[in-house]
Amino acid sequence: MQVEHFLESSARRFPHKTALVCGSRRLTYRELDRRANRLAHRLLAEGVKRGERVVIYLENSVEAVISLFAILKAGAVFVVANPTTRADKLELTLNNCRAAGLITDQGRGEALETRRAFLPHLRKVWNTGASQRVASTALCFEEATERPGFDDAPGNRCIDADLAALIYTSGSTGRPKGVMLTHLNMISAATSVTTYLKNTEHDVIVSVLPLSSSYGVYQALTAFLIGGTIVLERGFSYPHEMLMTLIREKVTGFPIVPTIAAILLQLDLTKYPFPDLRYITNAAAALPTHHIQRLRKCFPNVALYSMYGLTECKRVSYLAPEQIEKRPNSVGRGMPNQELYIVDESGRRVGPGVIGELVVRGSHVMQGYWEMPEETRKVLRPGERAGDSVLYTGDLFKMDEEGYLYMVGRKDDMIKTRGEKVSPREIEEVLHGMDQVSEAAVVGVPDAVLGQAIKAVITLRPGCELSVQQVKQYCARRLEDFRVPKQVEFTESMPRTGSGKIAKRELAGAVNET
Repeated sequence: MQVEHFLESSARRFPHKTALVCGSRRLTYRELDRRANRLAHRLLAEGVKRGERVVIYLENSVEAVISLFAILKAGAVFVVANPTTRADKLELTLNNCRAAGLITDQGRGEALETRRAFLPHLRKVWNTGASQRVASTALCFEEATERPGFDDAPGNRCIDADLAALIYTSGSTGRPKGVMLTHLNMISAATSVTTYLKNTEHDVIVSVLPLSSSYGVYQALTAFLIGGTIVLERGFSYPHEMLMTLIREKVTGFPIVPTIAAILLQLDLTKYPFPDLRYITNAAAALPTHHIQRLRKCFPNVALYSMYGLTECKRVSYLAPEQIEKRPNSVGRGMPNQELYIVDESGRRVGPGVIGELVVRGSHVMQGYWEMPEETRKVLRPGERAGDSVLYTGDLFKMDEEGYLYMVGRKDDMIKTRGEKVSPREIEEVLHGMDQVSEAAVVGVPDAVLGQAIKAVITLRPGCELSVQQVKQYCARRLEDFRVPKQVEFTESMPRTGSGKIAKRELAGAVNET
């Protein structure tokens, strides 16, 4: 089985059912599958070979979804670039993966055309929304997907061990790395996720997350795996319109990140009835406990799944909704069809309550980082069984007697101050307990005396005020003195990575206000 079979199987089962909604456009499974087949034939005719990389440089759109499946049907590897990436930065990705083709819109294609001399591997460019060629290497996307003929899938020689995707990390901890995922990796992850979310063909999933992120692309993949419907949005800039979409489209599943949760909690959600909404999921970064409690009050009849994962294996754990009241600060237990455990610095397993690095084993674990063998060896290491390979996540956790996980923080994020190791997450939980706080992030900054000083960066809820002194006093009543932030900064918005996480490296380098 390959990932493109998600679409093909659902097209056979539900040919006339709406598969994709994007703005005013609605495509049935049969229409979506046929257009992807036509584009796949064009890719092959233009010389795209098995295993070659084709980059999608588009906003969330019908064209982006068609392109993704067409690339897979052609036996190639899809790479979705964040649509906000500048042309000069995209050049790095294109050259790093040696992309043979690029699918983009006319405006982005024209901007990139000036840099073609620096893209030696790029042979073809397809432009959406273009009635003419931008350059001799460019072909009109619509011409390839709307012309009748070649409606059947081309013969595909791929097996599940072949690469299906390169998903580039956001680069929040350094240079972006291309995570290599095979068809088996992605099928395993999607199957496990849909199992614990209890997805069926009746689900309608809305996604405001970019397809360039692991969390975003899997919303489309899982929807097509189960024969559901994906409502694809380009962001969460207009919350009211987004909430009205949930009501109008009878959405049952709503994936969010902490930023979206913070925005939702600024609204009067009692004005919006959600009779069809079955579940909300959170990933990318852990939800503050205070946000979880408020979301439960706002959505009393909706199952809330607090989850943890990383691009290198998609998902690791989930907290079942019935456990949310009992363990609001846990990210749950391992998802189906995987093994996980915690080890000390020597690689030995540790018992309940002991902090260590989380290790993940399963068929969803990546193959490595694209052409980065040294970086790969740091995280993919020999397991306890002969020939086995396991993923060292770089995240510190502890586990209770029943196997529930509690995140302490990333190893790289731990702050060393006054000879003590401090978890930013612990301080962030305290800060989110202040009613005026919408979001909070804690980082370590260099300090000649302390080694590192604790810096808190805060965004406030609309109409609220808070002083530096008030923040420090609030923390001093709840934390040991060495954990109280020395620096406090207020900002209107947090810098973000492409996956929606707070870019802490940027915060650590920002100008301080004390």
